[in-house]
Amino acid sequence: MTVLTKTEPDTELSVAEPNGLDAPPSYSHRKEIITVVSVIGLLAGLNFLAHFTPLSLWFFTIPVGVGVILLLGRAMGHTMADIGISRSTLKKGLKYGSIAAGIVLLGVLIGVLLPITRDFFLNDSYSSARTALLAAFVLIPIQTVLPEELAFRGILHSSLQKLGGIRAVLFAGSILFGLWHVASSLNLTAGNEGLTAMLGTGTLAQWVGIGLAVIATSFAGAAFTWLRHRSESVLAPIGLHWALNAFGALAAAAVFQM
Repeated sequence: MTVLTKTEPDTELSVAEPNGLDAPPSYSHRKEIITVVSVIGLLAGLNFLAHFTPLSLWFFTIPVGVGVILLLGRAMGHTMADIGISRSTLKKGLKYGSIAAGIVLLGVLIGVLLPITRDFFLNDSYSSARTALLAAFVLIPIQTVLPEELAFRGILHSSLQKLGGIRAVLFAGSILFGLWHVASSLNLTAGNEGLTAMLGTGTLAQWVGIGLAVIATSFAGAAFTWLRHRSESVLAPIGLHWALNAFGALAAAAVFQM
């Protein structure tokens, strides 16, 4: 008699074991908090040194300070791509930055040609064409645009995004960027004929001018952040930031000659 036996088909169960190559990159929440707090503290100290100490006369105070911040970010694990410097996004960043700069140029030209807005470009700091050219192509890029963008849309953007996503960057990053401009806005109304005519002079006018500067730069920071997020490159906000400052300086010199 033949006995038939029922055999179960062999089944092979494979359990994927985690390994360092396949696992997605993970970032320590605590490490990013430390990075954000450290960067904010360094920026606050740098702002004070650059405006209220003899180092305010030193051209490289802010660039060197931001260099320290970049070294900190790199030490905390942020890659060049995290900061927004990557070959893969270079063309996209240049494209967005160029379009944004072109829009700013058009707006500045319209503002200069319209009598109602022309006086707002009368900044005493750029009363001569030589000073405006030096500022637009040397001082503004090296002392303002590059360090601020690498700090705010580079390291700070990267850490805030890892902590709370793009909303955290838009909200916290933009407000911090606005507050960064408090010290540089202390004499804003005194040096701008348009603002002086509108707000007057004195302590109240000064604080109103500071408040307006903080609001304006916070919104500008949000625009820079959107460009950085959209293009994945820090070059895009660099283009817009430079255009706003440099074209403004050149426009001031042009208006003084009218």
